[in-house]
Amino acid sequence: MQLLPEPVRRLAAWCAVVLLVAGVVYVGIRLCVEFRTAVTPVLLALLGAALLGPLHRRLVRARMHRSLAAGLTCVAVVAVVGGAVYVVVAALIGTGDQIIASLRDAAEDVTRHFGVAGTSLDDLAANTKELLGRFGRTAASHVISGVSVVGEAIAMAVLALLLVFFFLRDSDRVSDTIRALSPCGLADTVEAIARRAFEAVEGFMRGTTLVALIDATCIGVGLLILDVPGAVGLAALVFVGAYIPYLGAVVSGGVAVLVALADRGTVIALWVLGIVLAVQQLEGHVLMPVIQSRTVQIHPAVVMIAITAGASVAGVLGMLLAVPLTAAAFGVVHELRDRYAKEKVA
Repeated sequence: MQLLPEPVRRLAAWCAVVLLVAGVVYVGIRLCVEFRTAVTPVLLALLGAALLGPLHRRLVRARMHRSLAAGLTCVAVVAVVGGAVYVVVAALIGTGDQIIASLRDAAEDVTRHFGVAGTSLDDLAANTKELLGRFGRTAASHVISGVSVVGEAIAMAVLALLLVFFFLRDSDRVSDTIRALSPCGLADTVEAIARRAFEAVEGFMRGTTLVALIDATCIGVGLLILDVPGAVGLAALVFVGAYIPYLGAVVSGGVAVLVALADRGTVIALWVLGIVLAVQQLEGHVLMPVIQSRTVQIHPAVVMIAITAGASVAGVLGMLLAVPLTAAAFGVVHELRDRYAKEKVA
């Protein structure tokens, strides 16, 4: 190695570090995928604790016992989520057939417009029916597999809720636990890194929830004014889609425009498109910079790469978790950079 120039040795050292880090990250991701049944509830519980932490702290400051405060917080979440699901399901049951028919009419209009000869939704439905009849046994096995997936999802949701309770109740002991598990002499650094990462996730979750609520309210009011069918369900779709930056807004907004196009015509569809674009511009240029100004700022290109990587690893769940985990990683990097700069100055 001494025969090589200094720049080459530095490049080789950095390459070795990058390869080592990449290998560790790859092994960690593979382990998380293999043990996803246990890892997923923990990650969801951390996101839930980050979102509900301020409410729990307010209850504790009001001289409420930590266990009771954590229990009331979880009960409130279940009540709010259950109520929201009930409203959305009721809205979709009342207008679901109309939305599906509108989307079907819009797809047929697009098919006729582009002149796809010999292809229609009826043909696709007939072919699908034939395939299902031909491969009935495979479909039955898929149904059984789907039932098991639903059961697994319910079990993970219950476990995540229980973990949220414990994370909130024992949040005051986290610092002591981290310091006890840290290597000798690195307790302060590890605690600061963990705190910075959690603060980044906490700020991201709070900001995203507020932005999602504003987006859903604005678009929902616009859809109600324009008398678009299923306005409440479409607004709920906008709210959920806001947790997947960029892609979620495009998908939910596109569905709203298609429903308006099929049911209310081109003029109303253009109005809906204008509302969706205006809300997205408001989100990108006003809401996100103002609301999330105290959180880790991530470049849109990094967000898109993170979403793509998360989708390739864990599908929709990976897309939901990709950006918060990226925010935590950026928080760790910023903390290390700040500490290195202070040590260098000292």
